[in-house]
Amino acid sequence: MKLKIYNTLSKEKELFVPLNKNSIKMYVCGPTVYNFAHIGNARPAVIFDTLYRVLKSIYPKVTYVRNITDVDDKINEAAKKLNQPISAITNKYTDIYHKDMKSLCVLSPSHEPRVTDNIDKIISMIKKIIDNKNAYIKDDHVLFDVTSFDAYGKLSNRDREEMLAGARVEVADYKKNPGDFVLWKPSNENEPGWESPWGYGRPGWHIECSSMVETYLGDEIDIHGGGQDLIFPHHENEIAQSCSAHNSNRYAKYWVHNGYLNMEGEKMSKSIGNIVTVNELLEKYDGEVIRLALLSTHYRKPINFGESLLEQSKNILNKLYKNTENEVHGDKISEDVINPLLDDLNTPLAISNLLKIKCSKTLSKSAGLLGLLNKTSEEWFASNNKSKISKNDIELLIQERDEARKSKDFVKADEIRDQLDQNNVVLEDVDGKTIWRVKK
Repeated sequence: MKLKIYNTLSKEKELFVPLNKNSIKMYVCGPTVYNFAHIGNARPAVIFDTLYRVLKSIYPKVTYVRNITDVDDKINEAAKKLNQPISAITNKYTDIYHKDMKSLCVLSPSHEPRVTDNIDKIISMIKKIIDNKNAYIKDDHVLFDVTSFDAYGKLSNRDREEMLAGARVEVADYKKNPGDFVLWKPSNENEPGWESPWGYGRPGWHIECSSMVETYLGDEIDIHGGGQDLIFPHHENEIAQSCSAHNSNRYAKYWVHNGYLNMEGEKMSKSIGNIVTVNELLEKYDGEVIRLALLSTHYRKPINFGESLLEQSKNILNKLYKNTENEVHGDKISEDVINPLLDDLNTPLAISNLLKIKCSKTLSKSAGLLGLLNKTSEEWFASNNKSKISKNDIELLIQERDEARKSKDFVKADEIRDQLDQNNVVLEDVDGKTIWRVKK
């Protein structure tokens, strides 16, 4: 099985040739934990979880690292606003993020480092960059000198000189060039900070990921992933830092980025007021419905997320779960599902082909590559019952109906069937046994 993946660095779809076929290394930028994760944050988590599953089906060992950013100015603002310790904010929202991702059937990564647990490693990496003459110290700040790295701008396809001429970044007296970015900055007594050779302070955002990649995966990795919004400046700066620290020409062999998410045709924005959290969606929809909706559009394209897509995804899952009831032998992953996934993670085609599979075991195994069909058919239809009637109540009513039929009280039996029908529960009498399902 050969995987093809679009590489942002080369701007082409390439055959995936790992650095070491016995040990694949993948890093994806994780959440900044100061609030509930919105549905846009969930898209990369689901996309790269699917890629992780595909890689694991091909290679004997895949090490997947997804970090937690628990040092950030937004976290400081949230803690100040709520008058709570910073750790209370980060611990709360890390726990919520984990629960939300579990609901979306996202597997835990191999490692999930927190920035605050890796400060010593970050300081050590900054020292290397300074020693290699790629960074300088000014006014208690350590800054990366972008003019010292010739390949700066290659990932985002931007000309370095043009970027510097039109830089819209913070203009500060301590910067040699407007495009220079912070590796370490001073902290006041109300901000989180650590002692360093450059004074009491905290790391810049970009250096955190570079350091954690180095610590958990080494100097060079196979795949680095994230949203398109991270290409510049975050990922561009990561490349500059890591290559400079290691005196190397390459940091990640393949750069993979997912497209943007729009809500009902509009970009999510606080000013518009259309930001929807995963937590809110889970109150109305099963996590698998949300996951399928996120996979229904090719990962590199923008996705138009909303109520109609969620309802469509729920209907598809109803059909798939109904098909898991077919007692047909076979337990191999369908080539019609794995092949589209191997072609730059073509999830829409893979989902379409899932609907054609009639063998329950093959269907379940194939759907597992997409993180779908994690329940039994009975569990699915019970949990997605549109009525408030419980699974236990349904089964008690069916038992009562069976007894009524045995005693030839067909009026009562029909009344029970009608009662269940009003609660969107359909009964089917098959070979002397009554089975039930929720109306599609």
